[in-house]
Order: sequence, then C-alpha cells, then structure tokens
Amino acid sequence: MSLEKISTQLKLSSAEQKLPPVELWDPPYCGEIDIVIKEDGSWYHNGTVFKRQKLVKLFASVLKKEGDEYFLVTPVEKVKITVEDAPFILSQWSWGQGGEYGEMQLATTLGDEFILGHDHPLHIGDNGCLYVTVRRNLMAKVHRNVFYQWADIAKERKTSSGTELVLPCGSYELVLGCF
Repeated sequence: MSLEKISTQLKLSSAEQKLPPVELWDPPYCGEIDIVIKEDGSWYHNGTVFKRQKLVKLFASVLKKEGDEYFLVTPVEKVKITVEDAPFILSQWSWGQGGEYGEMQLATTLGDEFILGHDHPLHIGDNGCLYVTVRRNLMAKVHRNVFYQWADIAKERKTSSGTELVLPCGSYELVLGCF
C-alpha cells in the first residue's frame, strides 16, 4: 500500500471507511514485523505505543488470522505480527431494539459496532475470560467493566451441571458462566 493510499484512508471518517476484503487476499509471506497488540488492546511498534488511533484502525482493518497466527495483509504482501491475547477489546454495550433484554449493541475500543448474536457469538476462553467474535475469525476480549455490568443484571438459572448466570438478549442467550 502506497503512502498516498494510506494518507487517503486515514482522512476518511469512520462512516466512510469500508473493511477491505482481506479474506479474499492470499499474498506471499514477507516476514515478521515488530508490531505487538498487547493484552489490554494497545498496539506497539518496536516497543513504542501507537499514539495515532486512526493508524491503529487502519492496521486493524487489514488484520487477518490464520490458524493461531495474525497477519497484516495487503493484496501484495503479508507480514506476521504478535497478538498477546485478542486483537480487540469489547468496551461498550447498550440495549438496542426491544429495550432491556432485547438486542444487545456492542462496541470495541476501535469503533467496531455490532449486535450480539449468532453472527457475533460469545465464547468462554480456556482462561475463563469472555470473548466475542467481531469479524471474520477475529475476537474481542470482553473488558472487565462490561463483564461486571452484565453479571450485575444477569439472572440465575439452575441446570444439571450447576447454576448458570444468563442474560437474555433478544433471541440470543448470553451465558456468562456456571458455578
């Protein structure tokens, strides 16, 4: 991607930006670059935090996961980066259509917005943390504050394996865990 194209993309508003079709691109592997997405969602290059949020959003738009590895891709090159946990952080939520216990609108720290459901399901990781599929096969870790808000309004339901914390969200049930 040329510097001119990057500059043009950075100038677009969030509403004007469309995600590139990285799932259709299979460029040659060009090596590894010292970019790390930390566990808290911050991006670093050569040990220095990215300070321009628009640049982070641009790189996040060309992020691709293959197996357990993450890459930044363009139609002509693919470079490997390091992701410590999940590339996104789920930081906001609100009730959408249907009001309380209707659809749940979610947002990441990078501005991705979507409705929790079958296209964007909740997962419980091996580490016990909650994750939501954002796009393609990229996950957002549910921020602790969001989890506590959900746990505060969730309902208890007895099952054969114990008691579940359940939050109904329209036609989707959000199971926060079992104890």
